[in-house]
Amino acid sequence: MNTNLVQAITARVLEEIRGGGSSSGSTTPSRLLVPVGISVRHLHISQEDLETLFGHGAQLHRRNDLYQPGEYAAQESVTVIGPKLRAIERVRILGPTRPKTQVEISRTDAITLGVSPPVRDSGHLVNSESIVIVGPKGAIHLREGLILAGRHFHCPTDLATRHGLKDRQIVRIRIVGEKAMMLENALMRVRDSFKPEVHLDTDDGNAAGLVCGDLVEILP
Repeated sequence: MNTNLVQAITARVLEEIRGGGSSSGSTTPSRLLVPVGISVRHLHISQEDLETLFGHGAQLHRRNDLYQPGEYAAQESVTVIGPKLRAIERVRILGPTRPKTQVEISRTDAITLGVSPPVRDSGHLVNSESIVIVGPKGAIHLREGLILAGRHFHCPTDLATRHGLKDRQIVRIRIVGEKAMMLENALMRVRDSFKPEVHLDTDDGNAAGLVCGDLVEILP
């Protein structure tokens, strides 16, 4: 492909991601195209639970940074065990630590474990599912905290304002391609520090034929 054409396409895609105006000079915002992140099973952990699982004074060790500023995948992982002693090993911990421990899995994972967690926004853990978490130094019975993470869109404040979107608003996600579909009930999360990114779990991602970095369109 011609180098100039590649550069022109790249510039246009970046403009779309940033929510820039159309090339005709119209004040109407362009289509809101953002990259998708496919979230595999993982957990966020409190310092108290981290020390129970990994020993007194334990700290998370950064393996690699994630797309959102300040977040990272830790070297540490755990095993989660369902009520029928069905287990999933090597569930990655994401840092930094949080006030409460929260485990996020897909519906397929839930079937494997023999559990039925609710679809929840991050941090909304009251009356969610229980799970046992095992680390190298101990185990905890998390009485609530296992969820299926709802679809959501991390959006910087200026981009949300430009497109007339607000924090906690429910939007739709349009996906094109061989498995084109519309995903409903995606929650807007708006914050100055966010980078634009839609988060889907592996079930949604696989159903739509998506991989991390693919572009999807946000619709009100």
